[in-house]
Amino acid sequence: MTFKTLGLTLGLSAALCAALTTAAAAEIKVGMITTLSGGGAGLGIDVRDGFLLAIERSGRDDIEVVIEDDQQKPDVAVQLADKMVQSEKVDVLTGIIWSNLAMAVVPSVTAQGKFYLSPNAGPSALAGAGCHPNYFNVSWQNDAFYEAAGGWASENGIGSVMLMAPNYPAGVDGITGFKRFFKGEVKDEIYTTLGQTDYAAEIAQVKASDAEMLFYFLPGGMGISFMKQYAGSGADKPLMGPAFSFDQGILGAIGDAALGVKNTAHWSKDLDAPGNAEFVAAFSEKYGRLPSLYAAQGYDTGLLLASAAAKADVDDADAFRAALMEADFQSVRGAFRFAPNHHPIQTIYMREVVKEGDVVTNRIIGTAATEHTDVYGADCKM
Repeated sequence: MTFKTLGLTLGLSAALCAALTTAAAAEIKVGMITTLSGGGAGLGIDVRDGFLLAIERSGRDDIEVVIEDDQQKPDVAVQLADKMVQSEKVDVLTGIIWSNLAMAVVPSVTAQGKFYLSPNAGPSALAGAGCHPNYFNVSWQNDAFYEAAGGWASENGIGSVMLMAPNYPAGVDGITGFKRFFKGEVKDEIYTTLGQTDYAAEIAQVKASDAEMLFYFLPGGMGISFMKQYAGSGADKPLMGPAFSFDQGILGAIGDAALGVKNTAHWSKDLDAPGNAEFVAAFSEKYGRLPSLYAAQGYDTGLLLASAAAKADVDDADAFRAALMEADFQSVRGAFRFAPNHHPIQTIYMREVVKEGDVVTNRIIGTAATEHTDVYGADCKM
């Protein structure tokens, strides 16, 4: 009897160990590399906070997140990615804001069998020939907001524009996208330096141009610096841009100078989509500020990860990949699904900067593009 009991005990212990091993294998370790210092810190902080809020609200306690600051430097991002893959043994990476950093990191980590979920950067190279089965973009391909803006400008009687953006992949993609859908005349193209803070020369060009409108992309601290200088320059040319130039973090620093400016986005805090009002309320309560577009993208990325984790073990790459592709979550931007190249198909809206009480913010005034997807997918062979 004693022997049988001992055998049963040992059997139960072995079964328990096996169960614990299986549970441990099912846990997901996420490496978040994002910008938490310098002029672009607000963008990374919002992505981080939105992502963590989604994981918290998902109720899953088996997702561990390791967070590092890339300092907006490609070499730092690469070093951090190597450490996370080789030492931290992460299963999934996410968080990168800037396209030049994404180009430095994503091909390497996906080649090593890791999943990458982009909450922001969407360089064209990763949507087309450089696509990968383990790479999913939850935000947009870089051209998207610009294409929608170019189409909207043409449909609303804008005959000529000048374009301005930083000279890096997202800036080049953006101007390319605007021109792809704009039917009028592009008078000037200005490429600034990434991280630039003095725009006196560029503003002089704007004032001298006979273009009807300036369309520009300057995210984070760049956008704050430009808009403040523009407002004080006496220039009065109408402005339009993607949401990144007029998102909530930027508007808080710019204030009334941005009122009336139109910008394209796939999300807005006033969007009537299931779960969006709850997200805005939860984010505001937890962090004491209104969520930005970046926060919404981080939140959706967290929801996507949690939805895939509920269906498949990350160690079963094929099953986990299929679960990600299903995109079985309620995006705060409304309808969302992946195209075959793992980039979104979604609606893009036109917003206008308004004042609600003492808060300068955005509101939706119309739709700029429906069922929008990128043009590079035809070159993606997976």
